[in-house]
Amino acid sequence: MPSSAAVSRCARRIGVLCGTVDDARDLRVQVMAELRSVMEVGAFAFVLTDPRTAVGVAPVADVPWMGELPRQIALKYLTSVNRWTTLDRAPVALLHETTGGDPGRSLVWRELLCRHGVSDVASAVFADRFGCWAFLELWRAGGDARFTHAEAELLAGVVTPLTSALRRCQGRALTSALRRCQGRALTLRGPSPVSPAAPLVLLLTDRLEVVGQTPETAACLRLLVPPAEGRAPIPAAAYNVAAQLLANEAGVDDGPPTARVHVGGNLWMTARAARLQAATGEEPPAIAVTLEPTSATDRLDLVARAFALTPRERDLLERLPGRSTRELAEAMVLSEHTVQDHLKAIFDKTGTRSRRSLLALGG
Repeated sequence: MPSSAAVSRCARRIGVLCGTVDDARDLRVQVMAELRSVMEVGAFAFVLTDPRTAVGVAPVADVPWMGELPRQIALKYLTSVNRWTTLDRAPVALLHETTGGDPGRSLVWRELLCRHGVSDVASAVFADRFGCWAFLELWRAGGDARFTHAEAELLAGVVTPLTSALRRCQGRALTSALRRCQGRALTLRGPSPVSPAAPLVLLLTDRLEVVGQTPETAACLRLLVPPAEGRAPIPAAAYNVAAQLLANEAGVDDGPPTARVHVGGNLWMTARAARLQAATGEEPPAIAVTLEPTSATDRLDLVARAFALTPRERDLLERLPGRSTRELAEAMVLSEHTVQDHLKAIFDKTGTRSRRSLLALGG
């Protein structure tokens, strides 16, 4: 472990990144570079999540066992030990401490990680009262190598600023297309990188092996997680919602197997997983993952969470479509002046200038 001065400098640099980097992927890449400058990290996965469902949508990862990545995701969701959705008392947990030195209590370690020499796992969750924005897994390999208390404290110390920064990056993704349109006619529905009218369906086995997909699905997947040149896209969002369905079926977690994913520009897609009915001789039946344009209601939910709207501001935003100031005031039992004050606060938080541009964030 490096000196306390080096750790402090690392924490300060991450704090600077949190205030200056607007892209969630760039932020995670640079944060991991800083952590690796003071910590030995053999492999990692830093996964953005849907803030409402906590299901993964977009990973940044360095995993040497890429061929087993689908199986790892399935096992991670089926593992209750240090699951990101259960780290509510403390945002960081170490596998060797949680299991009392018996990491075999973790399904993903017992079934996969131990074969790759992983000796300890540091898990962190980035969540606030507006939702769960990401989770991080750090793996350390080599005999009895363990993460230390000091390293856990370093991670815990950057959780709060990173959580706020990741939430801000989601807001940036929601407003980026809008900002490009400011100063000219507001048209956010230009050509989409994929056709929302095309059926986007992926079929997976319980081991998250792809057994079929519609032709348009591959184009969408390439936008979600761009692959290396010459390689097929990795359906990370599909893996994650399917793994959440497996967790539902196993009784590990009851959250819905769905997640909203930013594809690009003003296009957001919602991924959902469901079990197909068994056909004769097919056991078990496949998991179907569908991708469809995110509804305006779900987009506005993301807006409310990403921009930290108060309950009253959120209520106003949900009632806003099609209503005048007077109608809003009557519905909310407020004065028209108070409604205008809340609207101004929402405009300030979202960087919008009018009701029209605000509602455009909902698609």
